[in-house]
Amino acid sequence: MSPSVILSVFLIYTFILFVVTYFTARKADSHTFYLGRNISPWFVVAYGMIGASLSGVTFMSVPGWVKETQFSYMVVVFGYLFGYFVIALVLLPLYYRLKLTSIYAYLEKRFGFWSYKTGAGFFILSRTLGASLRMFLVIYVLQIFVFDAWNVPFWINVLIFITLIILYTFRGGIRTIVWTDTLQTTFMLLAVVLSVIYISKELGKPVSELIHMIKEQGITRMFITEWQHERFFLKQFFSGMFITIVMTGLDQEMMQKNLSCRNIKDAQKNMFTFSGILVFVNLLFLFLGAILLIYANSVNLQVKMTDDIFPTIALRYLGPVAGLVFFIGLISAAFPSADGALTSLTTSFTIDFLGLNRRDDLSEKVRTRIRYVVHISFALIFFIAIMIFRVLNDRAVIDKLFTIAGYTYGPLLGLYSFGLFTGRKVNDRATPFIAITSPVLCYFLSRYSEVLFNGYRFGFELLLLNGLLTFAGLWIFSKKDNIATGREKI
Repeated sequence: MSPSVILSVFLIYTFILFVVTYFTARKADSHTFYLGRNISPWFVVAYGMIGASLSGVTFMSVPGWVKETQFSYMVVVFGYLFGYFVIALVLLPLYYRLKLTSIYAYLEKRFGFWSYKTGAGFFILSRTLGASLRMFLVIYVLQIFVFDAWNVPFWINVLIFITLIILYTFRGGIRTIVWTDTLQTTFMLLAVVLSVIYISKELGKPVSELIHMIKEQGITRMFITEWQHERFFLKQFFSGMFITIVMTGLDQEMMQKNLSCRNIKDAQKNMFTFSGILVFVNLLFLFLGAILLIYANSVNLQVKMTDDIFPTIALRYLGPVAGLVFFIGLISAAFPSADGALTSLTTSFTIDFLGLNRRDDLSEKVRTRIRYVVHISFALIFFIAIMIFRVLNDRAVIDKLFTIAGYTYGPLLGLYSFGLFTGRKVNDRATPFIAITSPVLCYFLSRYSEVLFNGYRFGFELLLLNGLLTFAGLWIFSKKDNIATGREKI
């Protein structure tokens, strides 16, 4: 498939997004940008969140990951399901009760100024790194299969992608994203199903026979029972549970969409529906990965990185139609994570650090201008981060993503857990130091774990350790609060 065809599809797809943007961003103001005027239909949010949760990372990395980890990722997904229940039953009621725009305002109510800024700061760090990594994956594919053929530098590719994201999220914010995510989820899921069908035809075997083949080859192994293994099934399950709690429930991007629903009941219906569907969608991705592996073995395909398996087969082996299906699916998975991240980062910074929601002296015109400046500034940060990832690209992106989450979301887990499950009053000024010390300790424990813990290797449970260390630090620098002012009980 020629680079010009791929680029044409990309431009047509982007044009469709701008059409949706035109209708959703008309007469938009700050309330529309932040919470969509609280009129988002819950079922639309639930469906669109599938694409936002999976992203380009899932679309490429999860199928490629099967080669190294078989189906062990499904145990993490089962943990996700329980994590979503915690979000729906504990965190969403808290956010709605406090009528929050930024979910980190809870930390100010519970602990104080410095804890609030620490929580918001760690979100900004986490989401900036995570979103940049997700965008890098898609841009990397565009570079290899389109722009390299025209000798276009990588940085121009990055600039084009980020500029498009800026343009269609500039005005409409969360209201636009709720509807564009719905469109993109549809294309992404359709691409996965069609990819399975194309590979099945290419191998000359029906899907039922392929299921039997992957069972025979041992690719479907889910539960790893060796306790020292980094993917020991109990570690995988609880890691998945807490990864969901922090990367969805304590994440402004994901919660902003839920807070745009009409009320708490709609938001909970959204969360329960979305989480159930997500289990089956992830299983579909793993099945796709398994049959990609079978196909790769049949043609003796060797790739440098597991993330390259899907795009290489789709774009170079299965014919032009299959290649287009893959490409549409990839950009459909990539845009939701990029646009949502940019909107949520703009929201968090303008609310949590600039305090625009408390500035009654500012006109709507001034608020909008400030928001635009912040929006573009974060886009520039994305650009820099993606260029850095270009240099550091050395292993599966989803592995990197969860590693980053372990270090950056851990302090948020500790802060919210301490706030919800204790009545103690923290030393607010000590919170930033505790939150920084915990990831540093985790890094050294992880690096030398095999020596310190008789061969034990940390996996995604590093997030739990990080949260526990933050919790312990907060406890040490706290005292009993008989009044427990501002505490929100479960």
